[in-house]
Amino acid sequence: MKKAKQLINSFLLVELLKGLSVTWRNMFRKKITIQYPEEKTPQSPRFRGLHALRTYPGGEERCIACKLCEAVCPAAAITIEAAERPDDGTRRTTKYEIDLFKCIFCGFCEESCPVDSIVETRVFDYHFETKGEQIMTKEKLLEVGRIHEKQIAADRAADARYR
Repeated sequence: MKKAKQLINSFLLVELLKGLSVTWRNMFRKKITIQYPEEKTPQSPRFRGLHALRTYPGGEERCIACKLCEAVCPAAAITIEAAERPDDGTRRTTKYEIDLFKCIFCGFCEESCPVDSIVETRVFDYHFETKGEQIMTKEKLLEVGRIHEKQIAADRAADARYR
């Protein structure tokens, strides 16, 4: 019985007619098209895009080189080297790198950071033109943080009651 039903459905092209019915239903609906570079869709404050390192208002970097983000990263995309500062004896990073080809943008790094130093911004439209540009060094991360600090602070404020 099942084979006969399959044979009849194949002969009558039932699957094709089902697909065409979806096409006909949507053919006369209003189209939703975003003209991407000029128009952008709304984003959540929790959007996870390009990484950034934050600084305190005085300009000092927040990262205390605890290496929690490196330990929690499931893709092993973060590399940190630390040293003590000669002037005050606090630990700070000498090398902080994120390989964006390895990164899966899970957000574990920012969740594990005790001083809210590493964050993921809303920046998603970036590209690389030469080999090695996918490695985000400490200087690049700090620059991204300086450029987008207002947006990062606003996103953190909007999300504060859920943390």
